[in-house]
Amino acid sequence: MELRPHIEKFASRMAEVETELGDPKVFENNRRAQELGREYARLKELVAKGEEFLKAREELEENRELAAGDDAEMADMAREEINRLEVRVPELERELQLGLVPPDPADSRNTIIEIRAGAGGDESALFAGDLFRMYTHYADGRGWKHETMSSTPSDLGGFKEVVFSLAGEEVYKRLKFESGVHRVQRVPATEASGRIHTSTCTVAVLPEAEEVDVEIKPEELEISVTRASGPGGQGVNTTDSAVQILHKPTGLIVRCMDERSQIKNKAKAMKVLRSRLLDQRIAEEQAKYAAERKSQIGTGERNERIRTYNFPQNRMTDHRIEVTLHSLPAIMEGAIDEVIDPLIQHDLEEKLAALTS
Repeated sequence: MELRPHIEKFASRMAEVETELGDPKVFENNRRAQELGREYARLKELVAKGEEFLKAREELEENRELAAGDDAEMADMAREEINRLEVRVPELERELQLGLVPPDPADSRNTIIEIRAGAGGDESALFAGDLFRMYTHYADGRGWKHETMSSTPSDLGGFKEVVFSLAGEEVYKRLKFESGVHRVQRVPATEASGRIHTSTCTVAVLPEAEEVDVEIKPEELEISVTRASGPGGQGVNTTDSAVQILHKPTGLIVRCMDERSQIKNKAKAMKVLRSRLLDQRIAEEQAKYAAERKSQIGTGERNERIRTYNFPQNRMTDHRIEVTLHSLPAIMEGAIDEVIDPLIQHDLEEKLAALTS
């Protein structure tokens, strides 16, 4: 692939973005200004790599000519440079090729994660609690903020369902591939015979939607208020604060009861509803191209087992990219970059292959 035309396009677009950022009116729309700022930073890096690539490629050819010359001393020096450049040029070429893949517009968005207990009863609910802790610890390590939107605790601990939001830099980009069925294999604390049980949880990762992304008409909503359920004697029991919203066109139902304020619960429920509707729209768009891609990564499929956490073997396996890690205690405490980074890279490779095929 000849990259010079693409490098020139990067430079041209960077100049356009720079001009747009120079207009004070752009900053009247904070979201647009942030998008342009991120695009400019990405293009600036690609242009710098492009210039380095073109220079390194030229130097490689020059050194090959010197290495074939009669001057023995110059030939030795040239061969040393050839060894270095034959490593660096392909590296830069690959990075520039990956730069041809347009970034996902949702990558920079904040995110809502929904974890639900699946097969396995109480053990599944306990594992849902473990996943919730894993993601919130990961968020803490990256400096992201997290807030519980709604939760339904189980009797023995963990959650039948927990919904929470994450806010920070590139949250959706790093966590979007967590959507799917997570399987756990371990001996439950309640198992007297020491038999290994297999349980599952489902995880849905939704890019947080803003009001401008999804139009919701008041007549499309059926909102009901009920008394929140909780431990006896707590204030949550004394007011009708739990909110349920039905979106009539899609049948989507969102409940929120974690706050004592009905207004706060309604606001949280609307945020979740908007994000589910946006995710639904994105999934419909992706479905148009799903047949063209062999990999299921990034398509938002919820019905596939994506990962297994095997506690007796201290093993976590991601079945989409066949990555296996033997550091389960650290992973459950939030050390998941070792699987997230390969997932992001694999997705880029798949998209690049689709572009160049």
